[in-house]
Amino acid sequence: MLRPPLSRPSLHCRCVVVVSSSSVRSRKWHRPSSHPPPHRPFHPDRVRVLKPGSPCPSGPVVYWMFRDQRSANNWALIHAAALAARSHAPLAVAFCLSHRFLGAHARQLGFMLRGLRLLRGRLAALGLPFFLLRGDAPDALPGFLSRLGASALVADFSPLRPVRAWKDALCERLPAAVALHEVDAHNVVPVWVASGKLEYGAKTIRPKIHRLLTEYLVEFPQLPPPAVPWTGEAPPEIDWDELIGEVVREAGEVPEIGWCEPGEEAAMEALMGRKDGFLTKTLKLYDSDRNDPVKPRALSGLSPYLHFGQISAQRCALEAWKLRKSCRQPHYDSLQGAWGWARKTLMDHTADKREHIYTKEQLEKAETADPLWNASQHEMVYHGKMHGFMRMYWAKKILEWTNGPEEALSIAIYLNDKVLGFLTSWNSFHCDIWFFLLDHKSTRIYKHQTCIEVGCIY
Repeated sequence: MLRPPLSRPSLHCRCVVVVSSSSVRSRKWHRPSSHPPPHRPFHPDRVRVLKPGSPCPSGPVVYWMFRDQRSANNWALIHAAALAARSHAPLAVAFCLSHRFLGAHARQLGFMLRGLRLLRGRLAALGLPFFLLRGDAPDALPGFLSRLGASALVADFSPLRPVRAWKDALCERLPAAVALHEVDAHNVVPVWVASGKLEYGAKTIRPKIHRLLTEYLVEFPQLPPPAVPWTGEAPPEIDWDELIGEVVREAGEVPEIGWCEPGEEAAMEALMGRKDGFLTKTLKLYDSDRNDPVKPRALSGLSPYLHFGQISAQRCALEAWKLRKSCRQPHYDSLQGAWGWARKTLMDHTADKREHIYTKEQLEKAETADPLWNASQHEMVYHGKMHGFMRMYWAKKILEWTNGPEEALSIAIYLNDKVLGFLTSWNSFHCDIWFFLLDHKSTRIYKHQTCIEVGCIY
């Protein structure tokens, strides 16, 4: 059975539902802003109305949690809370535990159930009851919603065929007065907004997502306390130990793993922990080592948490975005932009004896005793470029032939900006700083420095 056409939501939820592929293509592509993501309210395009309900809703709102198993940073829960507040109705959370849960084994089910056990306590602290229902959603939810007298069901988005079939069945089985809303709380940009077609690859969808980040990569609003406290049917007690033991025994072909603790707190620790957090400790390894199988620590370790929605991908992106501020270097054109150990090393050797001292004018005219350096300087003067490896040699010799690192850096920047084709580019500043020992360690400098990069010792 095909799902009914998407419609406008009823009066208690104002949102735009459909974004056509033509409107998506008409947007102009741009890179993400370097400014911190702003705080904005819930974006209406995150919601699709699969089934409209009563124009005058009354009764509780139920959030059918499935793919996004968390209490924080959850757009579906935020939307459900807004519906409940607008209708002045209570809010509850329900989870349907299917038999073997889409073919999962003990490894997945044990992790998920232990996370749900923790989640129930977090929801209770927010004043939200958590109902664990046994069976597939189309069988378990309609009767449950009827007992509660619910007015709306809010569901996580999932592209999987079984979940889509469940929602099709729910559209037929739910009472006419009960609305069914679907929220993409799993992706930063909702799937139906990101693209209107099957994409060829990452290179074709990436710019579409990038141009929408300023609109969707925003800070989450705070989940408000329930407008109406829950006074309805109380959730039955759950013997979690018995339940987990039963499910894990039944699906024990693939055993559980021990390296990954479940739950939202563990997920945030994996992302931001002081000891082993991905962003705080291992992000610096990710670019260079993530594809090296003998360096597993370069990976994030976030996949289990993202898969079960115990952490929001948007929260991961927001926290990574915040690191941009800490990585800014306002002193990019001075020694103040160097690491402390590098500044100390350079200053400790300022008084070292030099074999040659040259003025800025002599260096600019390539009047040194080093024919290799002179040739590099002439190439820069006459052709506006220099080979990358020779730039290393060129800059480090300036450091050796001047009275100190401040003078050397000043001359290098002056010569670079005057004759190179990329005037005052960030890359040129970075190269000059890097070549002066500010990004990598060296045990010897000035006359006794070993110049590994150009294959010679001087």
